This record gives sequence, C-alpha cells and structure tokens, in this order.
Amino acid sequence: MAPELRRPPLRADERTTLTGWLDLQRKILRWKCEGLSDEDAHRSVIPTSPAMTMAGLVSHLRWTEHMWLEVVFLGGGKERNPAFGPPGGGADWRTGGRPLAGLLAEYEAQCARSDEIVAAASLDDTGRHPEFHDSGATLRWVLTHLVEETGRHAGHADLVRELLDGTKGYY
Repeated sequence: MAPELRRPPLRADERTTLTGWLDLQRKILRWKCEGLSDEDAHRSVIPTSPAMTMAGLVSHLRWTEHMWLEVVFLGGGKERNPAFGPPGGGADWRTGGRPLAGLLAEYEAQCARSDEIVAAASLDDTGRHPEFHDSGATLRWVLTHLVEETGRHAGHADLVRELLDGTKGYY
C-alpha cells in the first residue's frame, strides 16, 4: 500500500504548485481506499461522526469539487449537488451503499472535470454564481481552499483506515 506519491516541485510557478498539492491530496485519499472491501468502506468507526466512512469521504470530496468549481466558480446549476440540500443534512456524505469502486470512479471523473476548468481559467478569474458571496473569490483562492479541504479529509482517511484494519502509512 505505498504508491508513488510526490510533492510538487520545490521551485515551480504558482499554478503548478497549487494544482500539484491538490493532486497529491487527491492521490492520498485514493491510496487510503486501496484494498478496502465495500463493507469496510461503508463501516462507521467514529461514533460521533457516523457519516465519516471512507465511502462518505470520497463522496463528500467529489461533491465539494463540483460545488466549488462547477457551481460557485463557473456559475453552474446546484440542483444535482446534494451538498445544497437542507442545512445540516450532510447528504453529500451519504452514499446509499453504492460500491466504493463506483464512488471512486465518480470522484475521478469530477477531478478530471475540475482539472479542465482550472486549466481553462486564469488564477485571477473570479466565480460567476450570482447567489453565492464566495463567487467573488479568485480561482487561486478556490484552489487553496480545495487543497485545505482535501488535505484535511485525507487526514481523516488516515485515521478511519487505521481504525478499520490497522493499516497505516505515510508517503
């Protein structure tokens, strides 16, 4: 369980640095899912946070990328994103028991879409959705936030995986 994980170059332009750190955090999340059964991927191990399963983390991060880049930044529709459900509902964490492989494939597709959006825009471009105050943020800010959000949840995945089967590992 030790894929090739590398930090971005020490001397790189801003875009390469931001996208490199985001990609590394994404890879860490995927790595933490390697070899898990569907049963374990959906098993809750933190009594006070029952939705924080490996499957739930993957689902949440998929919808987080959709929200920030497709909805807030591009100004797209929010209707299909469960994160925009009732406040405190946490629907973006719920997986309906879908297999981990399918959730990871959806996450991969969302990451690829996010990468396309980022590649086509300037770091100084701002969001376009008229309903959200955060649309005033630059793409630079959004990417920094996604690095923070993905990194935080990759850390959660470290703990969840260790609690599931004792597997530990740092790249």
